[in-house]
Amino acid sequence: MKELEGKVYNYPTKHKLGFLQEEVNKLLKDYPNINMDKFHDALMGNTCGVDANGKLIQYHCDIVTALRCGIENRDMYLYEWD
Repeated sequence: MKELEGKVYNYPTKHKLGFLQEEVNKLLKDYPNINMDKFHDALMGNTCGVDANGKLIQYHCDIVTALRCGIENRDMYLYEWD
């Protein structure tokens, strides 16, 4: 899944820290068969940043993990929790 990491880490986000929700929504369009419940579960309780406008910024590593979980239709592995 190095291809997935490359796609996420090279995605043209507005913030260096990571993804705004609208950017996540655009990225998800590339994965029409993703299990969105597994994707959202993997993001539950993760650490994130906030921009100057109060919008959440999801870190790249968390988006990679959430995508893997959604694509593979699985829960997060313990070692994936940061």
